[in-house]
Amino acid sequence: MSSPSTSVSKGKTVLPADKIQQIGLLYAVNDKYGGVMVDMKEPMDSHIYAPLLRASVSQWRQQGKKGVWIKLPIQLANLVEPTVKEGFRYHHAESDYLMLVHWIPDSPDALPANASHIVGIGAFVMNNKREVLVVKEKHGYFEGKDVWKFPTGVVNQGEDICAAAVREVKEETGIDTEFMEILAFRQTHKQFLGKSDLFFVCMLRPLSFDITKQDSEIKAAQWIPIDEYVNQTYNREHKSFEYIARICSTKSQGSYGGFSAVRPSSGKQNYLYFNGQDFKP
Repeated sequence: MSSPSTSVSKGKTVLPADKIQQIGLLYAVNDKYGGVMVDMKEPMDSHIYAPLLRASVSQWRQQGKKGVWIKLPIQLANLVEPTVKEGFRYHHAESDYLMLVHWIPDSPDALPANASHIVGIGAFVMNNKREVLVVKEKHGYFEGKDVWKFPTGVVNQGEDICAAAVREVKEETGIDTEFMEILAFRQTHKQFLGKSDLFFVCMLRPLSFDITKQDSEIKAAQWIPIDEYVNQTYNREHKSFEYIARICSTKSQGSYGGFSAVRPSSGKQNYLYFNGQDFKP
């Protein structure tokens, strides 16, 4: 979506004479769902902004628009309060902007909610000696617990699951790997910041074997026999960990099919994951 050099468009809408005098409208771009999007870029005094916003909403209402999205960069934080006073609510925020929304019609608000899930990965890496790559963490839930676990991490925005698994293993252990399959995934709710969580167990093939642990986060990292990993007391006492360990053990014996990755279109930044035992692209 291209943006003009200013966020204000002068004299393009006429409101009823008994309403406010027309002094300009906020520049907006139509979205695909009958609404409009405003991407504020230039500094503006809140006393100028408030009547512009009020006039714009009035015009959008006459035009039958539905949802209004206003993106305020952090340097325009002075416009947050007047936006809220005009009936807008927070939708989401990133490090450099706040998105506010308003549903104009007298009908149930149909604007989509903010992102509901965080996506994480766990990396099952096994060498030709049937040893798996495991770590003990310095911080977080496993701090102080004598538990060997797979390298894990959060998938970044715009990052593929398979790429995130390779990156996390490299960061935590220094081991280079190649993504092979997704073996399983788990959904849990009310996790970090109240979000739901999707956790993908990925199988990777090691391309190197000498460990260099990430000192800032990892207490220890090593290769251990897969049976030692599977039979840890913690895994036996926590069903989801037990299931994951058993799945990986079964896969190590060649009797379990996971999901491989393929790009449906060349040049597209997305992957389709499929069961390679039952389908060949």
